[in-house]
Amino acid sequence: MASNDFDFIFGDWDVRNRRRAAILAGSDEWYEFASTSTARPLWGGLGNHDEIVAEHTPVGPIRGATVRLRDPESGLWRLYWASAAAGELGAPVVGGFADGVGTFYGHEVYAGKGVFVRYIWDAVESDACRWQQAFSADGGATWETNWIMEFTRRTSR
Repeated sequence: MASNDFDFIFGDWDVRNRRRAAILAGSDEWYEFASTSTARPLWGGLGNHDEIVAEHTPVGPIRGATVRLRDPESGLWRLYWASAAAGELGAPVVGGFADGVGTFYGHEVYAGKGVFVRYIWDAVESDACRWQQAFSADGGATWETNWIMEFTRRTSR
């Protein structure tokens, strides 16, 4: 059975990005950059994908894509991030939506160390939404948000 959990993301977006300059280092310094995103459904709602393009960032161009797949039995989503820089799909974050907020957890390696990762989709409206990524180096006891993306739906130009 299909789900409409991510229907809000379908279409074309302008994105304001804020990224922490030094992750898991106690830094409060952030940098900002613009990007665009285009998202489309897969398999009648059982999945979807998007592509993110940022030309001018302090770390150089960013090209990324997310593939989101829903397990029809459990109803859980698996979100896979891929960047052109790495050339591979990362490990999934897994979760779902409750009360209009999507929360997804997983593991990844950052700076050679295993960390927990959390994605949150919130502030979902028809023409805007927000995604946040946070890392935990202490097994989930504390979280440090390191990337915030604020999406604004593109209008015909």
